[in-house]
Amino acid sequence: MTSARRLSLLLSAAALATTLASAQTTGPYKILNIAKIGGDGGWDYLTADATSRQLYIARSGPTGNLHVYNLDTLAPIGEVPTGTAHGAAVDPATHHGFATSNPVTMFDTQTLKVIKTINTGGRPDGFLNDPATHHVYILSHVTPNVTVLDAATGDIVKAFDVGGAVEQSVVDNHGHLFIDLEDKDAIAVVDTATLTVTGKYDISSVSGGCAGLAIDAVHDVLFASCSDKKNMVILNATDGKIITVLPTGEGSDGAAFNPDTMEAFSTQGEGTLAVIKSRVTNRSEPTATDFYVEQNLKTQPRARTLTLDLKTGHIITATADFGPAPAAQPGQRVRPPMIPNTFRILVIGK
Repeated sequence: MTSARRLSLLLSAAALATTLASAQTTGPYKILNIAKIGGDGGWDYLTADATSRQLYIARSGPTGNLHVYNLDTLAPIGEVPTGTAHGAAVDPATHHGFATSNPVTMFDTQTLKVIKTINTGGRPDGFLNDPATHHVYILSHVTPNVTVLDAATGDIVKAFDVGGAVEQSVVDNHGHLFIDLEDKDAIAVVDTATLTVTGKYDISSVSGGCAGLAIDAVHDVLFASCSDKKNMVILNATDGKIITVLPTGEGSDGAAFNPDTMEAFSTQGEGTLAVIKSRVTNRSEPTATDFYVEQNLKTQPRARTLTLDLKTGHIITATADFGPAPAAQPGQRVRPPMIPNTFRILVIGK
C-alpha cells in the first residue's frame, strides 16, 4: 500500500469517526454504522425483511434496479432487473416480492429472479404487504390510486381510487387499511375485506402534507409524520380523533413504529430522526400525556425515508451528497445533481 493510499484511508476513517460522533444527541439512539454503497442513481423507499434478513433499496438512473443487501452486514446480495423503481413490498409467506417499477415487477425473494411484470396503470410508487390477507397494495399518485395484487399469483384483485395523492400506508390487523393522502391533509380508511373506502380522517386543522404513516396496532394509534407544520399527528385509528401533535422536523418522508419499544420514528430530509415515545396502557382512551418526544437525533441531510428492522430494532435510512442546483426558469423546480458514488446507508440503534 502506498503512503498516499494509507493517508487517504486514515483520513476517511477519521472523517467517519467525526460524523458518527457529531451525530449523537441526548437520548438512547445513535448512528451505529455508515456503509458507503456508491453508484450514480437516486433512491426512494427502503424495505427491511426481518425474516429473510434482506434489505431492498430501489435505485434510479444509471444504477436503476432493485438492489438487495444482507440486512446484518449490508453486503450486496444481488439485484432484481426492474429498471427504475421506487421500492418493494415483500410477502415472507410466499417468498414473493413486488417492486414498484412501471410495470410492477414480481420476483422470487430467494433467487431474485423475475416471475412476471404486472401492468397496474398509474405511476407505481408506494407499497404495502398485508400478511393477514396476502394482498399487496401498489400505490400511485394518479389513478388508479390503489391496485391490489394477490401475493401468491400476482393477479390483480381490484383497482380503485381514494381521491388523493397516496403516500405511506399501514394495516391494523383488524380489517382496515390506512393511507396518507398527502395533498388532501387526510388519511383514507379502507375495508380490507371489501376493498372499499369507508372514511377519511381530516387532519387539516393541525397539519398537512403527511408522507409518513405508522401504527400501534395493539392500541389503535396512528402516527402521521407531516411536512407542512414539521410535526407528527397522533390520532385514534378507530375514529380519527386527534390525540396530540408533536414537533419533528422539516421534510419528513417516512415513519415507523416499534411495538417492542413503544416508539414511533420519523425521518426528515433536513437530517434528523424524531423518536416519539408512547406510554399507552389503556387501549380505549389514549391521551396526549401518553406521548412525548424522546429524542431528535441528528443524522445526515436528505436521509428522509426509513425502514425498521423488527428483529434488531434498528432504523435504516440512506442519503448521498449533492452539488448546487442549476439555474431554474420562473416557476420551474430544479433538483440539485447527486454527486456520483456518494450514496450510503445509515444504521441507527441503541
